[in-house]
Amino acid sequence: MKQTECTTILVGKKASIDGSTMIARSEDGGRTIIPEAFKVVMPKDQPKHYESVISHQKIDDSDLLTAPLRYTSAPDASNENGIWAAAGINSDNVAMTATETITTNARIQGIDPLLEKGGLGEEDFVTLTLPYIHSAQEGVERVGYLLEKYGTYEMNGMAFSDKDEIWYLETIGGHHWAARRIPDDAYVIAPNRLNIDEFYFETPGFLASSDLKDLIEEYHLNPDEPNQYNLRHIFGSSTIKDAHYNNPRAWYVHRYFDPDFEGQPGDQDQPFITYPKHKISVEDIKFLESSHYQDTPYDAYGDQGTPEQKKTFRPIGINRNFETHILQIRNDVPSGIAGVQWLAFGPNTFNTMVPFYTNITTTPASFQTGPKFDLNQIFWLNKLAAQLGDTNFRVYGALEEDFEQKSLAQCHKIQHETDKEALNFSGDELQDKLDAANQKMADTVYNNTVDLLGNMVKEGHGLMTLKYDLLD
Repeated sequence: MKQTECTTILVGKKASIDGSTMIARSEDGGRTIIPEAFKVVMPKDQPKHYESVISHQKIDDSDLLTAPLRYTSAPDASNENGIWAAAGINSDNVAMTATETITTNARIQGIDPLLEKGGLGEEDFVTLTLPYIHSAQEGVERVGYLLEKYGTYEMNGMAFSDKDEIWYLETIGGHHWAARRIPDDAYVIAPNRLNIDEFYFETPGFLASSDLKDLIEEYHLNPDEPNQYNLRHIFGSSTIKDAHYNNPRAWYVHRYFDPDFEGQPGDQDQPFITYPKHKISVEDIKFLESSHYQDTPYDAYGDQGTPEQKKTFRPIGINRNFETHILQIRNDVPSGIAGVQWLAFGPNTFNTMVPFYTNITTTPASFQTGPKFDLNQIFWLNKLAAQLGDTNFRVYGALEEDFEQKSLAQCHKIQHETDKEALNFSGDELQDKLDAANQKMADTVYNNTVDLLGNMVKEGHGLMTLKYDLLD
């Protein structure tokens, strides 16, 4: 298995700067580099028979509906452990990101254990769900059905969005689940823990396994007052690892959106639903997905803390970021251009987001990625830039900031121009136009990344340890 650490950020349409819904996640892994790609899955290419590579779970053909939708995806380039489609937007402008690895506790595992054989996991969920749903809530209902029928061998959170709603779902044990609609004026930060807190059964905006409430009562799982349900207290963990690995990431995001936010990095009860003090932009999300506790003693690149403090907490931006996306459904443009999959490969400290239209039939070659090191592909170029930049962040970090600002500005300009021109097109002509815009943005960012590497080489030339100057 691969993705074991991620960070999810969700933004309702009244909390965003432009009235769009946004669901974002950094897809992180372990010590081994996992190349990620950007691809479109056409209806004819959607599997008609499906068996998981990891668990060997076979899906009944009746559960693979006959009319799948086209959708974008960010799969593993190697395909060795299955598809791992990760995130995308379908042709009905419904988005899905899956999954956020989360925690559980021994109490629920003793009642409904994770499966030792069979079941579904992160490898499977997007492929089995996104092409068959027409709203965010349908995504919840589809995954709930699959979980109850086939079960799961891991704990995961996932999010769904359309132009109006965002839903977040968490698996509970081997066959149970719960989901909550995110208020339009709220945001969510969900690190690697069970995140849903307050929950109201039989209430609009809340969905769960039909027997979940009865299970809580039967096995005396609720540590709080009767008829008050906090799912994080009931099913989640509250460990020392959470205090160092998960909670600080939430704390830093809350501080960013609310300078008056109180609390400490390790606090276990940080809120799930939160309301920002200002409207949230794509740039805000990218900064946070790249963050490493800037302006605190815990920044590995900073000069405030001790060496011990710099290693105390797990940052959001990390060498194990392999793919990061912001799935945006816009409300101020026609439906044919409403879906945008902002995408960045590699460690977020040295990359930039690219706003790819999703009403497309192909993706730029530089973003399709192969499993072997290839500097014609942006994934490998970004990995190289990050590893070089990490050797002297004080010097190279400033170059990265200039590169990112330039790239975002150029992509915004291409997007604005395309939005206006697209009003004159529809059908295949519109898709051709959006394919061309995506290619232009990909080429722009690729060339800018090459320039960044060139500037890093120029700046680093005189900083090498292996040097000898007669004037020294």
